[in-house]
Amino acid sequence: MGALSLFLQKAQNMGQKRSASSFNRFAERLSGTVTEWAGGTMAFSMALLLIVGWVVLGPVFHFSDTWQLVINTTTTIVTFLMVFLIQRAQNKDARATSLKLNELIASIEGASNRLVDVEDLTEDELKTLREHYRRLVEMSKRDGSIMRSHSVEEAAARHDIKRGGHPRGRRRRSPARQERGGAAKAPNNSRAHHS
Repeated sequence: MGALSLFLQKAQNMGQKRSASSFNRFAERLSGTVTEWAGGTMAFSMALLLIVGWVVLGPVFHFSDTWQLVINTTTTIVTFLMVFLIQRAQNKDARATSLKLNELIASIEGASNRLVDVEDLTEDELKTLREHYRRLVEMSKRDGSIMRSHSVEEAAARHDIKRGGHPRGRRRRSPARQERGGAAKAPNNSRAHHS
């Protein structure tokens, strides 16, 4: 008898999950359809006609409190429902966009993987990361090109190399010298003064 009650409980849970799942699918379709329709010309035209009709009927109802209450109640209800429907549609779009960007970041060699799921970072972490990218932009502006580096770390290392610095204690030629065919210098392990 215990096995039967366990089976019935599982069946009931599955039925609840299916009904919740079917409700979620219905709500998703509804929010998508309503959001798409509400952003169209027909919805705007209907709203405009409603307002014009309300204004035209003002003298008929002597601009009474009831006349004002009708439009206030109507717009409040529509606005209240639309906020939730539009927010649901925007949440779905934001998640989809985030996943697409995560896939691009994860698939590009040299891209900084710390940007995958960047939306989960705290405000302070986002400010820090934004500051790193501002430095990257500043370095690119000084170099005259924004297409030279892929990540903050790579940008800093390349920038040091271009300035004749010693990334990780090694001396390298700058890419400009390599392109001009300058003579290669032997690695120098001594600490040189960085400018």
